[in-house]
Amino acid sequence: MTEIYDIAIIGGGVNGCGIARDAAGRGAKVLVLEQGDLAGGTSSASTKLIHGGLRYLEHYEFALVREALTERERLWRIAPHIIHPMRFVLPHVKGLRPRWLLRLGLFLYDHIGGRKALPATESIDLHRHPAGKPLKPGFGKAFVYSDGWVDDARLVVLNARDAADRGATILTRTGVEKLEREGGVWTIHTSGGTFRAKAVVNAAGPSVLDLVGRAGERTKRAMRLVRGSHIVVPRLFEHPYAYFFQIPDGRIFFAIPYQHDFTLIGTTDRDHTGPLSEVKASEEEIAYLCEAANAYFAKSITPADVVWTYSGVRPLVDDGSGKPEAATRGYDFDLDLDGQGGAPFLSVFGGKITTYRHLAKDAVEKLQPLVPALSGKDWTATAPLPGGDFAMGTIDALKAGLARAYPRLDAATLDRVARAYGTKAREWLAVDPGEDFGHGLTGAEVDYLKANEWARTAEDVLWRRTKLGLRLDAAQAARLKTYMGE
Repeated sequence: MTEIYDIAIIGGGVNGCGIARDAAGRGAKVLVLEQGDLAGGTSSASTKLIHGGLRYLEHYEFALVREALTERERLWRIAPHIIHPMRFVLPHVKGLRPRWLLRLGLFLYDHIGGRKALPATESIDLHRHPAGKPLKPGFGKAFVYSDGWVDDARLVVLNARDAADRGATILTRTGVEKLEREGGVWTIHTSGGTFRAKAVVNAAGPSVLDLVGRAGERTKRAMRLVRGSHIVVPRLFEHPYAYFFQIPDGRIFFAIPYQHDFTLIGTTDRDHTGPLSEVKASEEEIAYLCEAANAYFAKSITPADVVWTYSGVRPLVDDGSGKPEAATRGYDFDLDLDGQGGAPFLSVFGGKITTYRHLAKDAVEKLQPLVPALSGKDWTATAPLPGGDFAMGTIDALKAGLARAYPRLDAATLDRVARAYGTKAREWLAVDPGEDFGHGLTGAEVDYLKANEWARTAEDVLWRRTKLGLRLDAAQAARLKTYMGE
């Protein structure tokens, strides 16, 4: 007879894997079904920030900003390898938002979210500060505030890994075709077989409404699909600061140090109307981001300078906002039960990467009265993610220990490995490195990713588990494909 899970979660993005981790840690028998790779969609296409969302204050999203700010240091504490603090420079530009308004917003930003370890906002003179050097002449006063950077795809994978370590079953490349509710149990028909579960969580992100239909459910919810595109160019500045820039059309964008040798610029906000299988930056978006950057940086860029672009579709709750950037980044749920009050179907709407843990906690607590296997209270705020069992702010000590134990690692590989795997790096560094694919990527690491992190293709390895797709040449990538059996 088919095994019955307590909860089946459909969607292997940050929300789905976060819910799986929380539920598995509270004793539930959990199944995760993902049609592609973990973090294969929106969850690996963010701006890579753990932040409160300074611009959301303009839209009076005070509760959302407070929740996100409270989560910043919690997430840094449980994942100090893949999350680290970053200082952001916000120049004042005459004719745009006045200085007093920026200062008021930053005062709220510093004080409504329980900031403890992150430094406070300060005023700087760009004529004297290192952040002023790469900018065009004419920028003087600026503010510097704190937020965090995250390896978004690894955040998803580490939540899945922790869920699996607590008993969850994670199945990738398993598309859901139909769901049927009968006798208080869901039957889930997939490309990989049939599964049964007492409850279903619809964490399908941009496909959430499609999955509602496949389950024969109904909802009054309306979603707004907003495409955010980013460009990556060769490094535009040497210092470690990031920039928060204003644009005359009222929007903002970030320019962030990325993978040491690059600058990440984004994001756009465009309503997405095409198929979800074709999500990419348009020529217009690429040109828009280049033009926006050229208004600030002394070194001009053109679309020809772009070495990589990526785009994601954000599944936002449609709150009737006129502009895409004004749509709420909050989240909500629909909980549907059958006539007997069993076989719950919980759909997740909206959310942002910074609040994924809080969203997961709320989702599990909605299911707790309906799924007897779920017990206990919120635990994910303090339990480290795999590899994160060291104190935040001590990544350099971890790197020093790895350097002593594995002197073969060059500085770039050492930094990459420590920030991706944390203390888990020793699990594969201690074995024979095997084949060398270039830039520190070895057969031992690839084997670890296949065995422990659900990597199945070279793309999984190069663009989600690592970002070495920016560095490996075509011949090296081809050797990796052969090694992985593609």
